Amino acid sequence: MPQTVISARDLSKHYGSGSTRFDALTGVNVEIVEGESVAIVGKSGSGKSTLMHILALLDSPSSGALDIDGSDASSLSGSQLNRLRNRTFGFVFQQFFLTAGASVLENVMLPLKIARIGSRERKRLAREALDRLELGDKAGNKAMNLSGGQKQRVVIARALVNNPRIIFADEPTGNLDTATGAVVEDMLFSLNRDQGITIVVVTHDEDLAARCDRRIYIRDGRIVESLSSEHTLDGSEVAA
Repeated sequence: MPQTVISARDLSKHYGSGSTRFDALTGVNVEIVEGESVAIVGKSGSGKSTLMHILALLDSPSSGALDIDGSDASSLSGSQLNRLRNRTFGFVFQQFFLTAGASVLENVMLPLKIARIGSRERKRLAREALDRLELGDKAGNKAMNLSGGQKQRVVIARALVNNPRIIFADEPTGNLDTATGAVVEDMLFSLNRDQGITIVVVTHDEDLAARCDRRIYIRDGRIVESLSSEHTLDGSEVAA
């Protein structure tokens, strides 16, 4: 039986109060199991990125319960949350968030530096991650000198360097052309298929969402539909 790695119950998130209050999420329930790929789908402003930020411990809900691998997130201290996030999650965002003037290797090593891994081990692990993304020859290059597709592959290498159980990808191909975006998508789904890394993708792209095992549709801060997909041998899809 697949293990539940994230369980969210009755999550709500609001900003402001009184007449200026804005409800970004209302009564959201989500379970994510080990090894699946899940798309959180919605238009701009639907609440999908807010939900991902809460699930990834980048933000906290106004109310509701969130368990990560059986641990109640609300009971963890700030340092415990940081440690859990750094060791368990990898992040791939639409904006690359690379340090432009630093080398590719230095950018990939950042999560390991935060985790206080020794310098020699940091370099070894970062080079291994770059090799997996076929970027070993770019290790010494400045991040600013890479193409968009290369930058996103560096971001994926950085997400992989701490051997995460879950990768959160927020519009991971939004800044890429169609062909380069397809390459990046293939890399993410091969990590899910070949290494069993759980993938949570936030997107408004139905084609990207259709590649996931499950799609969660969100509108105005509420989940309105959840679909599982079964892929047939000829590549077509059946909603289960």
